Amino acid sequence: MTADDPYQRFIGPMLARDDGPDPELMSQLSLRALAWAARGRRWPPWRGMLASTAAVLQRQDPRLQQHCLGLTFPNPLGLAAGFDKNGVAGAIWHCFGFGFAELGTMTALPQRGNPRPRLFRLAAEQAALNRMGFNNHGSLRAATVLTEQQLPPPGQRPALLGLNIGKSRATPMAAAMEDYAVSYGRLAPLADYVVINVSSPNTPGLRELQSVEALSQLISRLQATPLPSLRPPLLVKIAPDLTDGQLLELAELALDLHRQGQLAGVIANNTSLDRHGLETRRLMTGRTLAAEAGGLSGAPIRSRSLAVLRRLWSHLQGRVPLVGVGGIDSPQAAWERLAAGASLLQLYTGWIYQGPQLVPVVLEGLLKQLDGHGLDTVADVVGTELPWLP
Repeated sequence: MTADDPYQRFIGPMLARDDGPDPELMSQLSLRALAWAARGRRWPPWRGMLASTAAVLQRQDPRLQQHCLGLTFPNPLGLAAGFDKNGVAGAIWHCFGFGFAELGTMTALPQRGNPRPRLFRLAAEQAALNRMGFNNHGSLRAATVLTEQQLPPPGQRPALLGLNIGKSRATPMAAAMEDYAVSYGRLAPLADYVVINVSSPNTPGLRELQSVEALSQLISRLQATPLPSLRPPLLVKIAPDLTDGQLLELAELALDLHRQGQLAGVIANNTSLDRHGLETRRLMTGRTLAAEAGGLSGAPIRSRSLAVLRRLWSHLQGRVPLVGVGGIDSPQAAWERLAAGASLLQLYTGWIYQGPQLVPVVLEGLLKQLDGHGLDTVADVVGTELPWLP
């Protein structure tokens, strides 16, 4: 980041302390402005502002293109699910330099989520703890919001859009598959790809759906859902807290379902219940991190997310596409994730702390590494374990 970066000059100091402005309120205010921009993007004032933003943040280079999931991504860097939960800014994420954006998580029923406070800043560690609980307006409203933005059709967008779906809290586990199917039917026609979120730690019982039997049944149920258009690629997002044995079982299932054309890829990972050596770290509540519920994200989970990705790649060897997320906050972290087997990458917590300039910084760093290694495209890096060149 540069010293004259306005985000770091004005927002950075607020994010540098745990007791800065409420993080959820800051996100809500940001999304409100982004929603206005998305709705009014064709009006001259907004059009000019968005064009200026794109001129600063976009890096258009054919070496960054990634062909994956049967789709072409302008670059391998995407916004992770959890920020734009209701899809209000779906039309403008390309202006911020992203090759794709994942919207959601969206549930069949509107829900408020867990009681506040439910999002906590760990500034010194460049991390966050959240127990949001899938707060969103529901998949029906999300479908309306996306339709009202008059998006180009799937496959023709400047930044591809993934739609992430989860289980409604009020729905009993016995009816979970039908709950997912409702959201899938509403959203799949609008999506470049769809993600099944079975790994959030903040909905009771949700992670039980990561078992081989339950996940296989869920995917079969979704693939049997009638759609009015082509069926988008389907991915599953897993937790970083799975054991090696569980990861192997999931890799085997993913490979089997991929061969059947039912599952396009795996996203590794969601937030973590492990406190990664920060058990005694106190939050603004006065309680330790070990005593607080929620999933940890950001720099502390980087090494675990990388390890999970490597374990999946070691078994799959490129036969099922992998998406890397968790603690990616620098060009080097992005390169390491590609070299470990990720075809695509997602940012969230690091992007919040470092600001929009993180996207071009990472993309420029990847291009320099391609030059240093004599490679033509980012696809040439995937799974090679090529080192970061200083």
